[in-house]
Amino acid sequence: MITKTFGAALCGIDAQIIRMEISIESGVNFMLVGLPDSAVRESHYRIETALEQIGYRIPVRKIIINMAPADLRKEGAAYDLPLAVGILAASEQVRFAKDPSEYMIMGELSLDGRLQAVRGVLPMALEAIRQGFKGFILPAENAEEAAMIKGLDVYGCRTLQEVVRFMSGELALQPQPYTAENEQPATTNEKDFAEVRGQETAKRALEIAAAGGHNVLLIGPPGSGKTMLASRMPGILPPLSLEEAIETTKIHSVAGQLGSSASLLRQRPFRAPHHTISHTAMVGGGSYPLPGEISLAHNGVLFLDELPEFQRATLEVLRQPLEDRKIAIARTKLRVEYPTGVTLVCAMNPCPCGYYNHPERACTCRPDQIHKYLAKISGPLLDRIDLQVQVAPVPYADLTQRAAGRPADSSAQIRARVVAARARQRHRFSGNALHTNAQMQGRQIERFCHVDAAGEKLLAQAAHAYRLSARAYHRILKVARTIADLAGETDIQSAHLAEAIHYRCLDKSNWGE
Repeated sequence: MITKTFGAALCGIDAQIIRMEISIESGVNFMLVGLPDSAVRESHYRIETALEQIGYRIPVRKIIINMAPADLRKEGAAYDLPLAVGILAASEQVRFAKDPSEYMIMGELSLDGRLQAVRGVLPMALEAIRQGFKGFILPAENAEEAAMIKGLDVYGCRTLQEVVRFMSGELALQPQPYTAENEQPATTNEKDFAEVRGQETAKRALEIAAAGGHNVLLIGPPGSGKTMLASRMPGILPPLSLEEAIETTKIHSVAGQLGSSASLLRQRPFRAPHHTISHTAMVGGGSYPLPGEISLAHNGVLFLDELPEFQRATLEVLRQPLEDRKIAIARTKLRVEYPTGVTLVCAMNPCPCGYYNHPERACTCRPDQIHKYLAKISGPLLDRIDLQVQVAPVPYADLTQRAAGRPADSSAQIRARVVAARARQRHRFSGNALHTNAQMQGRQIERFCHVDAAGEKLLAQAAHAYRLSARAYHRILKVARTIADLAGETDIQSAHLAEAIHYRCLDKSNWGE
């Protein structure tokens, strides 16, 4: 008798249906085929012991299990449960009232028959509903995560015995309630820009970065507030749409970082890896590639503090993912793709001692030391950073009391301007696969970034003085387009260009001299 059960394999942040065909015939053998890894092959021992704990057994006969498609590698212990259910059905030890082939089934078995949580449940649930399965049977710890998908009956079980009784009709289980709301998730952040004293230029640069999806580098002495400013960046980004929230949650689900109390991620991620991180951990990888920090920050902020302290190789592997907003990781028999649509925020000291260009403290570094320090960051990587902003130390008077004039804008006020600018961009790019000005390529730049004669003259002067690369030239135009959007202007004016050029401090030829 041949019985079929269904599970899923993760392919990047998506899932692919795996069909398990179990055949039990005369003879004595156990064969598991279909490119399983060692963890899947070892399932025989976990299943055998778990079945014995609830009064069943693996029959001493010839058992052939085919996991199709055969050319897709299967990894992990999450196939224990569908294989156990298939063996029980094929050996006719249990008469199932429900057809196992109508359900997606996933779960790892403990030796005592308890079900252990698995990762990547959210993309599996999306594939289950797309393929028309009647329901999804999985460990109880994963039920809330799978229930983020509306229209799918999710049954969370704690033991193999519960699954058997449910499938045989002896136990009635209620589907897990739908946990995600249709409304757009709100953006809240405990850290508010209103708490930041001074630093108006840096705050303005971060507002531009949020409005246009631009990458930004903050350069300043120790204690000038670079990390404080960066940590408030998520609070001024637009709220996550439901589609963005699901996509972001899928990445964290595949990485196994949602936990037992999983719910839809409603906050834009903020990832701040330590400078000792390896390049594999940064962009993803491993024998079975998992998402790296840049993918975990998708739709949010990737913050790199003390930028020159990162390994050169770690920074260089960011170049292509930042440009393409995705990364493909290839192994001998596997290729996966993860999204990398992040806003990169970096912070660094201007020199080894940290006090170059400080208004009050003298720098003790020689020019060659400053150049060597900055040379740790390659030119191609700097070209991918749209805004390079000097962060000056805050005067004592600004620390103790507010300067005269209007109070500092809150994150909510800044976010409102950012949302309005993003709305202009959505209208501009309707019909194109673009969302922000930072994503524009040559053709879109020519179409949407017109400048007048005065602006062309200003750009020519800047290109000559700063020796701008073609990429830096285009990034100035894109930043100017965002500044115009924030001002509600249809055309880019000379003032917008001048402000955009101002945010290219490292392009100045006399830096460190």
